Amino acid sequence: MKRIWLWAATGLLSSLTFAPHPNAVAQDPTPLHFSGLLNDYSPVTVTNGPWEMHGQWTISINPRSGVADFSADLTMSGYGKTAQNMPDPTQPGQMSHTHHIKLTAVVTWNTSGCPTYSPGTYGGFQLNNTVSLLTANGSNAVFETSPPSSTLQVCVSGGEGNDSVPYSNITLTFGSGSPAIKHFGSQSIHGVVRGWNQQWETLRLLSGVPEGSK
Repeated sequence: MKRIWLWAATGLLSSLTFAPHPNAVAQDPTPLHFSGLLNDYSPVTVTNGPWEMHGQWTISINPRSGVADFSADLTMSGYGKTAQNMPDPTQPGQMSHTHHIKLTAVVTWNTSGCPTYSPGTYGGFQLNNTVSLLTANGSNAVFETSPPSSTLQVCVSGGEGNDSVPYSNITLTFGSGSPAIKHFGSQSIHGVVRGWNQQWETLRLLSGVPEGSK
């Protein structure tokens, strides 16, 4: 296990990538951005499940403090029921609604305790904290407490070596005992990384963390 504090290489990163304004005394480095999509299903065992989930997400990291802001916007819809009270795939799009999720956490540079894949992924980082926002159609979700008390783990990982994408996969997993499990389930919600700004790769190299490290 290895935790890396992102501010460690901030000074060198800033000198390489940012030119300060002549009149500026100090200038914060540009945040590091990741973005992508979420596409998955909830278990059939949750209330009115299974739900189909689609959405987008962003992560913005302050390289000076190592604090990240995660945000996700989801649409969810279910299925009608058969005469046997089973989900009916011929009746999609039932009970459609939206969710907005926000989380702020210090970046941990490892994927210890994160979901695994086949074929496997490598490297990456994770965020862990209590969500600061969890809505349903814009208001605090009826299954959530006020203020929110659900904990969330966000994991980002990818490939290694030549001809690979170093950041390709993301998972969202609500912690044990979280109210949100009633609606989303305890399983991981999967998604894809669509892009990141290159300052992150520079920071990884300056910080001395090799690809594929955990």
